[in-house]
Amino acid sequence: MVMAGKEIKRLPFGDQPYKYADKYNLCYKFVVLMLLLSSCLSPPKQPPAMQIAVRGVVFAGQEKTDSQSCAFPSICVMPGGRWLCAFRAAPMKTPMEGQHVLLAWSDDEGKTWTAPMTPFTPPDIDGKAGLFHGAYLTPTGGNRLLAVIRWVDHSTPGLPFFNEETEGLLDTRIFLSWSDDKGETWSEPQLVDTSPYNVPTSVTGPALLFPDGELALQFELNKHYDDLAEWRHASVLMFSRDGGVAWPRHTLASSDPENKVFYWDQRPSLVNGAILDVFWTFDRENSAYRNIHARESTDRGLTWSELWDTGVPGQPAPPLLLPDGRIVLCYVDRTGAPVIKARVSMDGGKTWPDRDELTVFSSGSGSQTDKKATMQDAWKEMGKFSIGLPATALLPDGDFIVVYYAGPETDVTGIHWARVHPNITK
Repeated sequence: MVMAGKEIKRLPFGDQPYKYADKYNLCYKFVVLMLLLSSCLSPPKQPPAMQIAVRGVVFAGQEKTDSQSCAFPSICVMPGGRWLCAFRAAPMKTPMEGQHVLLAWSDDEGKTWTAPMTPFTPPDIDGKAGLFHGAYLTPTGGNRLLAVIRWVDHSTPGLPFFNEETEGLLDTRIFLSWSDDKGETWSEPQLVDTSPYNVPTSVTGPALLFPDGELALQFELNKHYDDLAEWRHASVLMFSRDGGVAWPRHTLASSDPENKVFYWDQRPSLVNGAILDVFWTFDRENSAYRNIHARESTDRGLTWSELWDTGVPGQPAPPLLLPDGRIVLCYVDRTGAPVIKARVSMDGGKTWPDRDELTVFSSGSGSQTDKKATMQDAWKEMGKFSIGLPATALLPDGDFIVVYYAGPETDVTGIHWARVHPNITK
């Protein structure tokens, strides 16, 4: 094509450029319009399911003292806003010598904590000296508070808690103590009659309080220290309707008839009127841990669902119901280096997707998990842990607290806490 004495290169669409250019322009406008519509119709980017708001320390293990090793924390929030934390302190993690319970509280949402006090004095049982090995707290209304305490026989100092030859435990009992002033003073601890279970009964967490005032006590069944019979583990809930004076009704929350799987360290919670119980699950036959398992009861333990695999690895804290109906599960993942994590379930605890998983605490240490061939190997492995046992409590604004023990080495650990914002959905 020639125009005004100059040669113009032929356009690729021939001698009718405007005709085809209009088509290209129309296509361009259509694409832009679709992109705009897509951006308008796309859902807004959602915030993370959970976020750490702030961290702190309840009590740092004090080296070369009788409180160098701190573990087994329990946390609760009183109606007036006080946070209370009970935990076991000792010179070393595994030996029984010097083990005792400490209690501290914060009235400013964790900014400061009182110096720990020793609220409970362990009594003798049938002339046998004992010590307190842990305490778990339940607010029961107003300023009133219930502590469930683990007592361990210490009449023969030097004996380990677990007998590797027989798989028996030192005699272990349960005591109750009450406070009417938000934990500042306590009643004399009273022994609980756990009949018909006259074996070592190790409490696994705080009492559950139902809306009508009924209490449920949680513990697991072990066997006597020198008993040569096979250890048949079971998890029990025992119920009281008179404020803990009598416990006439009980239910087995877990017990494998074939005795191949131990559903130990049960962690029950009340979720939408049901008991949702989760278990640290040990395959005794193969000496290996399975995923956390769970089951529920909608009639206060009269019947139970079948156990299900949650798909979550590790050792759980009690499930925690959020105001929007979601359930949070904190747990220790020891598939590699130990990490405390949290996941959310939106279907009543049946599934726990990892897509929104939150890391609450990462130790940065190497793995503390060994290859196991026997039950004895599993107990030795537990003795090496320097991070674990998370516990949770809901705050009035929908946030929740996680407490756990952690430290640079097995025998030097403190009690740490984190406040988590779960981004409550309206």
